[in-house]
Amino acid sequence: MVKKLILAIVYIGAAFGIYRYGENIMDWFRQSDQVVLVMIMATVMALFPVIPYPIVGGVIGAAFGPITGAGITWVGSATASVLMFVFVRYGYQEWGMRMLRRYSGIEKVTLLFERNAFLAILFARLLPFVPSFAINIYSALSRVSVAVYVTASSVGKIPAMLLFALVGDSLMSDPGNIAAAIGVYAVFLAVTLGLYRLWHKRKEQVGEQL
Repeated sequence: MVKKLILAIVYIGAAFGIYRYGENIMDWFRQSDQVVLVMIMATVMALFPVIPYPIVGGVIGAAFGPITGAGITWVGSATASVLMFVFVRYGYQEWGMRMLRRYSGIEKVTLLFERNAFLAILFARLLPFVPSFAINIYSALSRVSVAVYVTASSVGKIPAMLLFALVGDSLMSDPGNIAAAIGVYAVFLAVTLGLYRLWHKRKEQVGEQL
């Protein structure tokens, strides 16, 4: 309850700050020669999510448009996840294990990783209710290769980053598009969840046969 209250306060505070200083932020973001710096800022904001990343993605999408904004947001999020992966795997595994104990259902994740690490990471990224932080840490502590992690994690982030940027752009240009964007994303999630359950069921059947 306390965590939910804190999260709500953070969202409201971030929304107020963006509303109050939105024009200044937009003016700075719209400077085309600052794209690389915005990517760096997006990476820092993803690593230290004081402001919820969907809000960050929305602001960037509103400033740069849905495509460029999604690209910038994706680079920031993907880079942050890789940095966290490297941080835990090559220096702070004990800290990672302590943090991972806070999440339930680790046994199921272990089983999925053993069967197909690439698909496990990909589906985990596509499903928004799976904590991104937990995915980063668990992957770093597992035996999955860096290449598999980077590829699956980065590809899995694309749909959400597109949604954040599209919603942000729609808020500034045509709010009527927001409902359509969320509807399309909801259908995408339903299909993804269905495919995930089908894959999981087949894996269980194969495991029972062996």
